[in-house]
Amino acid sequence: MGYSQFLNMVPEFYLVCILLVVFFMDFFFSRKSGRDHEVFGGVVIGLMLVLPVRIAFLSEPSEAFGGMYVASQAANVMKVILSFGTVIVLIMAEPWLKNEAQKHRGEFYLLMLSTLLGMFIMVSSGSFLLFFLGLETASVPMACLVAFDKFKKKSAEAAAKYILVATFSSGVMLYGISFVYAATGTLYFDDVANAIFGTNPLYEGVTPLTILGLVFFFSGLAFKLSLVPFHFWTADTYEGAPTPVTGYLSVCSKGAAAFAAMVILTKAFAPLVEYWEYMLYVLIVLSITIANLFAIRQSELKRFMAFSSISQAGYIMLAVIGASQTGMASLMYYVLVYVVANMAVFTVISTVEQNNGGTTAMSSYDGLYQTNPKLAFLMTLALFSLAGIPPFAGMFSKFFVFMAAAQQGSFWAYFVVFIALVNTVVSLYYYLLIVKAMYINKTETPLPAFKTDGNTRFALALCTLGIALFGLCSCIYEWLFAASAM
Repeated sequence: MGYSQFLNMVPEFYLVCILLVVFFMDFFFSRKSGRDHEVFGGVVIGLMLVLPVRIAFLSEPSEAFGGMYVASQAANVMKVILSFGTVIVLIMAEPWLKNEAQKHRGEFYLLMLSTLLGMFIMVSSGSFLLFFLGLETASVPMACLVAFDKFKKKSAEAAAKYILVATFSSGVMLYGISFVYAATGTLYFDDVANAIFGTNPLYEGVTPLTILGLVFFFSGLAFKLSLVPFHFWTADTYEGAPTPVTGYLSVCSKGAAAFAAMVILTKAFAPLVEYWEYMLYVLIVLSITIANLFAIRQSELKRFMAFSSISQAGYIMLAVIGASQTGMASLMYYVLVYVVANMAVFTVISTVEQNNGGTTAMSSYDGLYQTNPKLAFLMTLALFSLAGIPPFAGMFSKFFVFMAAAQQGSFWAYFVVFIALVNTVVSLYYYLLIVKAMYINKTETPLPAFKTDGNTRFALALCTLGIALFGLCSCIYEWLFAASAM
């Protein structure tokens, strides 16, 4: 086992090269020259645009370090989706970096790419050890991103809460992994499953210790996914973090954690499916229902989107119930659609925030259509997609996860799908509250008309195009379904 093993990690190798380029560019570029920083941002975004294209042309699955690293076709597709989401975040963050964080632009890029590297490792892990290393590689830079507005009280408070919860959840997860290792004698997903199945004569198969390990491990992972009742950090962290970071945390971080959860549950814990399925039923119903009810009460838009993301996490986990090729394809498709719809919303929030004295109160959107009709219209399209209204892509993403969950075939699976369908109506109501504010609510002092910059328009164009096309181009889902079979 030599260093040549690293050459099998093509996406991670390319991302490390981008990190080195960013590091040296930040070191040599003047921090006082706005022009240099424009070139800097253009180079970083250009390099990142090449990354998903490079990953998409990886035709053969790869493996390294005896199966500790496994890059399946599905994992490579997920990396393309995560890279695409990161590119959108980098583009929509440019105006904020230029106005408020220009001197720290290089640090922002480094932290963002380091987090993405951790997510890449998570989705390609074939062992609990590599998964945990990837999780921490993603979590530590994310805490720094949450605290990026370090002179703002809410940002510091959000980072403190995120770090405390991340530390606690990592401890709980490690506790569960230690139980799994004690019960099976291995940390490799396939070997854990074989030991639990009882094919290894040295181990007893399903024992209370393996069940306890499953419970503790998934409890730690549920904190990362912000599933109820592990969600208490979410609203405060989303509100205090810079808006581009909040958008990144809500889509890419959640997508990587959901994909890894499905891989681990269907591989390592496949013999315990009768246990974790019922655990998922409870968490999904609680997450979707409680988050929707709390979202209705919010008057601050980033907190509103926090509860929306908790609900969306519940919908994503519906795909895991089926534990099938359809479930994997539905999960990746849902994350892809969620990236474009949610980032469209956060791009509008960031733009309005920068032109409204830094406030993100929902009342700021009263009468927005009168002064900024294009922004209001694009915001409406994104909200309708999140709510699952046809013909937007969000409707198809919800349909596919419902279909994947219903294929499980049990009464409880149908019951959970029914509850999710009812909650879709509730979510439509609270998304329409924002639409009502923009189009119907009257105010004497609406937000003045303002002109958006090129980066914002480009980000919104990408997101809107995705919202419109991802639901109409059936080849996208077929591509994801074919990749899920590998």
